Amino acid sequence: MMDADTMVLPRIGAGDIRIEDPWGEDRAVGSRTRAPRPPADTSRWRLAAWLLPALLAGALGVVGAGAPGLRLAELATWRAATSPWPHGLPGGDVTLVPYHLLMRAWAAAFGASDLALRVPSLLAVAAAAALVGALAARTFAPGTGVLAGVIFALLPSVTRYAQEAQPYALALFAAVLATWFLPPAMDRPSLRRLAPYAGAVVLLGLCHAVALLLLVAHGWVVLAFRRGATGRWLAAAALGALPAAGLLWSGVRAGGQIAPAARPDLSALAATPGELFGVAALGAVLLGLALFSLPLRHASAVCTAWAVVPPLGLLLVAQATPVWSPSSLLFTLPAWAVLAAAALSRVRARWWVAVPVALALIGAPAQAALRAPGGHGQASREVAEIVGARRLPGDGAVYGDADARTLVARYLPADRRPTDLLAAAPGGCAGCLWGVRRLWVIRPGDRTDPVPPVGDATERLLRTGYRVAQVWHPEGFTVALLVDERAAL
Repeated sequence: MMDADTMVLPRIGAGDIRIEDPWGEDRAVGSRTRAPRPPADTSRWRLAAWLLPALLAGALGVVGAGAPGLRLAELATWRAATSPWPHGLPGGDVTLVPYHLLMRAWAAAFGASDLALRVPSLLAVAAAAALVGALAARTFAPGTGVLAGVIFALLPSVTRYAQEAQPYALALFAAVLATWFLPPAMDRPSLRRLAPYAGAVVLLGLCHAVALLLLVAHGWVVLAFRRGATGRWLAAAALGALPAAGLLWSGVRAGGQIAPAARPDLSALAATPGELFGVAALGAVLLGLALFSLPLRHASAVCTAWAVVPPLGLLLVAQATPVWSPSSLLFTLPAWAVLAAAALSRVRARWWVAVPVALALIGAPAQAALRAPGGHGQASREVAEIVGARRLPGDGAVYGDADARTLVARYLPADRRPTDLLAAAPGGCAGCLWGVRRLWVIRPGDRTDPVPPVGDATERLLRTGYRVAQVWHPEGFTVALLVDERAAL
């Protein structure tokens, strides 16, 4: 019987064994090796990764930034920035106090025009776009950074909040900044690297306390990939969140609220993608692309957790207290943009241009609508024009919201305003209406009943002693002219 042929195999070293990673993330945790770079000049790609998104986001934010009037939430910012201390500070959402203090200093230095109040948000969005590109370039490749930054800058919701005097854009920048500092703090959790991370968390919490849900996502990443650094990361995160926690505690004790919004029902959840991304179709495209990057590999894990964990956390919190608002999740948009860019960078290069162009075309109608007088959902200037053009001497006004009173103060000179009849008695004062023939009623929202709930006796007099002569419905408001039954138009 003959022996079978024997084949001698050479010894294969451990370094010669390589498993193909179809996701392009084949590097060990903590390894400093990078994925293959584009054949073009790497330094130019790295420069483009942050410069091009910053310029694009800034340009889209600047164009038409002063066209829409201030929304009611922005009017609260204007009131806080211009009223005598401390009467203009918010009495409702305690989380807005640091932002309103910042805007007081800003208005003192640069003025309180509509455009001036929106400039901090514009700068924050441009800086966030630059950081999104730089973060994706560092995590994946410079070309991916360019794609991520451009995709982020093209989102209509990013442009909208770049043009609003609210803290969401600053919280967005702080979220990207904290995530930028997270990987170095994980790799070498020294004081020099943890201190910038803690500082970014301080900024994040003071801009928008709900955005601190990002820390839950960061905590998951630390536990999954750097368990040994958990204690030091937790200390840095806790110290960073401490100022916001102290503000919330003192504010709630004084009777304030935390970002009052709503409880999520099925209709609110279904509307969230459209409100968050600016256009529902854009949300569907980005979510579809992001599915190819969602596997929890090292390079994608941070952005996957960033995109998914905060919405789930907010949904859980909203079951106990009404805090659900798509705008509160604005800080997750960079993660979706990076995940979409990571998936897109794995296809042929011609798609690198085709997909962003398609996204721009899909979002173009929404971008154009943002520059309309009511493009941000509330045509406040149009309300003032309606009242100012038709107001007669002796006219009175009843406001269905405290910020509606601020609207008239912002856009109508004192000599053209109707008399605020309930300014001294906001709970209702039937005697205040004595002798007033014409009443202007301004209420937020598109309402079939223009009469506001201002107290039993006052409301009864409005309904029985006056008739509705004319109603206007500018975007986001109901304006009505009521006349005494004994008066003629």
